[in-house]
Amino acid sequence: MIYVDINSIWNSFLEKMQENLTPVLYDMWFSETKLIELTEERAKILVPMSLHKKHLKENYIDLIEKTFTDVTGSIFKFEFVTEDDINNEAIIDIDEIGVPENTSFNSNLDPKYTFENFVSGASNKFAKATALAVAEQPGSMYNPLFIYGKSGLGKTHLMHAIGNYIKENSRKKVLYVTTDTFVNDFLKIYRKNEGDSNFETIDSFKDKYRNVDVLMIDDIQYLEIAHKTQQEFFNTFNDLYTNNKQIVIASDRSPDDLKKLEERLRTRFVWGLIVDILPPDYQLRMDIIDKKIDSNNMDTFFPQDVKEYIANNCTSDIRKLEGAITRIIAYAAIMNGSDITLELAMDALKDYFGKTVISKNKIEQVLQIVANNYNINVEDLKGKRKSNDITIPRQIAMYICRIYLKESLPKIGSEFGGKDHTTVMHAVNKIKKEVEKNDELNIEITKILNQIPWINE
Repeated sequence: MIYVDINSIWNSFLEKMQENLTPVLYDMWFSETKLIELTEERAKILVPMSLHKKHLKENYIDLIEKTFTDVTGSIFKFEFVTEDDINNEAIIDIDEIGVPENTSFNSNLDPKYTFENFVSGASNKFAKATALAVAEQPGSMYNPLFIYGKSGLGKTHLMHAIGNYIKENSRKKVLYVTTDTFVNDFLKIYRKNEGDSNFETIDSFKDKYRNVDVLMIDDIQYLEIAHKTQQEFFNTFNDLYTNNKQIVIASDRSPDDLKKLEERLRTRFVWGLIVDILPPDYQLRMDIIDKKIDSNNMDTFFPQDVKEYIANNCTSDIRKLEGAITRIIAYAAIMNGSDITLELAMDALKDYFGKTVISKNKIEQVLQIVANNYNINVEDLKGKRKSNDITIPRQIAMYICRIYLKESLPKIGSEFGGKDHTTVMHAVNKIKKEVEKNDELNIEITKILNQIPWINE
């Protein structure tokens, strides 16, 4: 073992890598790496995900070896590992995922969507990494790339980011369309009169969709109701795939859940890599809010309690969250440039949230707000773990649901993962006694209650 300051060596290496890479590439592939072991011949590098292992080996190993040699004056072989590898846990081998080998016309891309302004967190970091990997090596990394998740979580942003990156860094022809556009273009072939030749229309359609290097189809779930078009999409998919052209597909559901699509299509969707995007956690929502506010030059006078109010009331849709910020800014302007305060924000958003968050299950909202305040997951509150960092927030949430929502013990128990009503009763009584003598707990509960806009209605 060479006894040297490996942290200093790796910091010097990272500084040189920053000089050779764009910020988005450095942040994605190198910023979270760490040199954890250095022998006479081998350097062991800790990386965040298995995807990094594959991508660094296939796309950056020459640059890594050269830069590291410049720093150390010696030649090393590199081993990339994850925490799971170190802990001897079972991992998914990304290397085994099937991948094939692998502008200047109207790509339908929105230039405002890039990797640089895609805010990532635990719920979407893997999706961003795979999207960037595809953008760097279209047709040779993961083909097709299938991204799915509920509306408003960033699928379309990532697709445009892929396309914009490819156009900026190559001469490849990229086309982004919605499934609705694909279907309408296909149906034009059959709108010709019976006596007219439609060969020109067919050739035009094939040229548009098959004479590209990258085809991105959004909202593929709508192909379920277009049975005739499924055959043509199947043919288009096969043609592109056979010629090592990159295909990117987005949907609100996984391939397995697209039951009305032909089996042969769903089978092809899983040939590459399937990535899901989950709703953003509290920290990611706050990061998105800060990014949006910063882009509007509002960061100096947008109060923290307003940010928290938005984050706690808009938990599952990034577009809705960004819309809330825009609405507050516009409302403040209409009110003769009034300062943004929590009261103004609540007034501006009363109808906006009233039709979305407030109409939903109120117990679920309490669960989410309590989870955010204690930096845990809703699943933890509903689960069976009994450590203090979970049990106390769970009891507080039950207490609020009983005392302030006036919900029945059985209903609370059901919403908390099927707990018995006696468990709920015990939790409520315990917190009742604690608040009588624990001022700190009182403050915590008051803070939570202040984040629930309808609690005093």
